[in-house]
Amino acid sequence: MPGHFEPIPGGGAAVALDDVEISIIRSLAVQLLELIGPGPAEDAPDDPLAELFAEGPSEPPADPVLRRLFPDAYTDPEGTPGPKRADEQKAHSAEFRRFTENDLRAGKRENALAVVRSLDALAAETAGAGGAAGAGGAVLKLTPQESQQWLRALNDLRLAIGARLEITDEDDTDLLYRLPDEDPRKPMVMAYLWLGGLQETLVTTLLP
Repeated sequence: MPGHFEPIPGGGAAVALDDVEISIIRSLAVQLLELIGPGPAEDAPDDPLAELFAEGPSEPPADPVLRRLFPDAYTDPEGTPGPKRADEQKAHSAEFRRFTENDLRAGKRENALAVVRSLDALAAETAGAGGAAGAGGAVLKLTPQESQQWLRALNDLRLAIGARLEITDEDDTDLLYRLPDEDPRKPMVMAYLWLGGLQETLVTTLLP
């Protein structure tokens, strides 16, 4: 999948995507939205103050993907801490999570929604033009704000896939290139590497 982002006038970015690529990104973004779940306001739409005063969870998520997306804020970079230090880190992380995770989820949810909306708008634009772009896809053009949302969403998608593939460091990534075609993880690996290429070119595009 050779598509890559390029700068456009006004500070935005553009990328040519074929129909398969559009379908893959949209599907992954929708799956991410389902995993993140609805916000407090969606759970209690009749209470306008619910989201303002809602507290988040204090325990890490059980799902490994969500744990990667919402990690503990306090960890020991030098390795396994002693029992007392571990208890302190757990308490601090729980308190931090309680007051920040809802906002973090809302931000990630909005970024994924921005991806879905922009792809849907692209499909509608192509259809409205009588399929001028053909079955091969179309060129997606993003504003500077949309570019930032896409960048964050691409990062979340790679984190999610990386968690499913149990990638923990760069050495694991190197091993992915050598997976045989018959390995059942291969499609997910290809998506992970492709999204990484998109993310890298978008970062380069947005550099001043």
